[in-house]
Amino acid sequence: MFTNWRIFAVNRQKTFSVHIHTTCYCKIKANLKRSKTQVPLTRSYSSPPGIVGNEVKSLHSIINPPVAKIRNIGIMAHIDAGKTTTTERILYYSGYTRSLGDVDDGDTVTDFMAQERERGITIQSAAVTLDWKGYRVNLIDTPGHVDFTLEVERCLRVLDGAVAVFDASAGVEAQTLTVWRQADKHKIPRICFLNKMDKTGASFNYAVESIREKLKAKPLILQLPIGEARTFQGVVDVVNREKLIWNSDSDDGKDFERKPLSEASDPTLLKETVEARNSLIEQLQAAIHRVTLAQAAVPVLCGSALKNKGVQPLLDAVTTYLPSPEEREHGFLQWYKGDLCALAFKVLHDKQRGPLVFLRIYSGTLTPQSAVHNVNRNCTERMSRLLLPFADQHVEIPSLTAGNIALTVGLKQTATGDTIVSSKSSALAAARRAGKGERKPGRISEAESVLLAGVEIPEPVFFCTIEPPSAAKQPDLDHALEHLQREDPSLKVKLDPDSGQTVLCGMGELHIEIIHDRIKREYGLETYLGPLQVAYRETILNSVRATDTLDRVLGDKRHFARAELEVRPAEEPCGVATIEYADSVGEDLLQAPREDIENAVHSACLQGPLLGSPIQDVAVTLHSLMIHPGTSTTMVTACISRCVQKALKKADKQVLEPLMSLEVTVSREYLSPVLADLAQRRGNIQEIQTRQDNKVVLGFVPLAEIMGYSTVLRTLTSGSATFALELSTYQAMSPQDQRTLLSQRSGLARML
Repeated sequence: MFTNWRIFAVNRQKTFSVHIHTTCYCKIKANLKRSKTQVPLTRSYSSPPGIVGNEVKSLHSIINPPVAKIRNIGIMAHIDAGKTTTTERILYYSGYTRSLGDVDDGDTVTDFMAQERERGITIQSAAVTLDWKGYRVNLIDTPGHVDFTLEVERCLRVLDGAVAVFDASAGVEAQTLTVWRQADKHKIPRICFLNKMDKTGASFNYAVESIREKLKAKPLILQLPIGEARTFQGVVDVVNREKLIWNSDSDDGKDFERKPLSEASDPTLLKETVEARNSLIEQLQAAIHRVTLAQAAVPVLCGSALKNKGVQPLLDAVTTYLPSPEEREHGFLQWYKGDLCALAFKVLHDKQRGPLVFLRIYSGTLTPQSAVHNVNRNCTERMSRLLLPFADQHVEIPSLTAGNIALTVGLKQTATGDTIVSSKSSALAAARRAGKGERKPGRISEAESVLLAGVEIPEPVFFCTIEPPSAAKQPDLDHALEHLQREDPSLKVKLDPDSGQTVLCGMGELHIEIIHDRIKREYGLETYLGPLQVAYRETILNSVRATDTLDRVLGDKRHFARAELEVRPAEEPCGVATIEYADSVGEDLLQAPREDIENAVHSACLQGPLLGSPIQDVAVTLHSLMIHPGTSTTMVTACISRCVQKALKKADKQVLEPLMSLEVTVSREYLSPVLADLAQRRGNIQEIQTRQDNKVVLGFVPLAEIMGYSTVLRTLTSGSATFALELSTYQAMSPQDQRTLLSQRSGLARML
């Protein structure tokens, strides 16, 4: 949810961006492929220091306040709710852009990738830094498309608060639920912004009720709209009992007026405001701040970013109600005693500078030309430069303190999820303070005990082969894919052992399409993609025992290992095999390290006997392991892997297919043909809801049946319907469907 980021170039040169992701889920607009006029990829967002008046602020003028006045926030929402437009207005009103960018025109600050401007959607997260009324705001605009949910995930991991943007005519939508769950997972306090109050069908009450019912959240109504749809003029500040009216003659929304509500001039508005105000348990800003921080409730504001209404009060709410870094509880900070501790959460590659790494600083200070220690990779690297991000631009800074987000140059080994400290001794000292200084057999090391929690990377659901234009270009393709994988952890690349072809594994059709396009644009390679295929899983239905013996002489040395184990269906669903040891296999008899044994088992489960797909929902019990003295670890793991594969082949096998939860929003007149089409796709309709004038179809459908669905849905509904997908689970295929699939795969293999 969280797949991309963008960054900054000196002298306004374009640097570039990255992709991120998590749960599979996809919203396709009927006009997604609309053609656009090409827009230059560079734009001047800042002026030289010292310019005042109506000129744009310089990035060098950004304040460096105490940590209490720092806000690290993300903008999250369903696709097309107005996240990027809201971000654009925030930058404009805070003084960092000269004009209001437009998504449809392809000239926004944070959507600077060519692919984003052509499609009118956000693909990678973009970070910008700004100040507002004495506060520094580090803001991240995240994607709303399911294929890039991991991008949202890794951003939320390092943020302190978030603004959830809603389309006021739709309320809570499919991807809204996904990003809301992600924020719950990381315990992120939130503010709700009901956007598009000027849109036909906008309903403040409907949107608020959907937040209460679908998100199970308690809305704190801080604003009421003055009019809806075409009559929307402004908002009422419930706390201060004021109305904010935007001047209809103002083109940019900077000109608005605050007026106290009076019974003489606004009797109805005043009555509604008093009722809403009385519903707040506490009527003070400090109380609202406390309940927001405790995630007991969510402040609700409204406006229309496109019509330039309601964004300045939203910024005020961000600084007033969302927490500062020091208000977020991080138990590990006490171990570091003020020493450096940071988390790498995004990596980009720049052709001139090499890897650019985003860091969230939790404690200590970062300075350029300093050595830092990567706990995950147990290596020390030198950070050459320290930068302040602003979309595809940046400024160099001399230092950055705890609570901030930094962009670094020079960290060549660091990847997403790595913990960065000042030195190895610092990590060991923190481990000792955490009470994990004593090493025991089978225990993790001292350094590993202080690793910060990284980001969970979802397994891909689509894959296809990719080939270079010629064999001579294969090294160039490998180089490009290596960089793209480091930027985008949700992209997996593997080598087909039978055909020798390179295989791309991604989160969806759009994800793989974007990777293909980036290889062409950024690396100058015209590659060829094979047919898109579904990533199935395999499992077993019964328990089977197997024995394997490996006896080889290499040189003058004999290597002997004998393993006996059992594979069986796991009691609980599990993505990787669970491993147990029989009572007869004690620590004294277990000559091979457990880590090597587990690696051997997991390696054997990467390719199942039916389709070569990963094995899941399997438990393995090791009953005996005999090893000749002097036998290498490689031989032992090879013996165990062969034994697992032998057992899997003997068991009754089952193919599992990805089952997607589906949400289709369609007008009443097209409901019947949509339902008929879903029935032909093995769809299982759970519920049909009403959303304003539309119907919302909720159900499940196998992923294999939904490929290319956007084109079919566009044809069935004359381009008026939208849909969203999210991976629900993996389900067993029926015997008939499994036989058909295996027959198709074997026929394809013979053709290849």
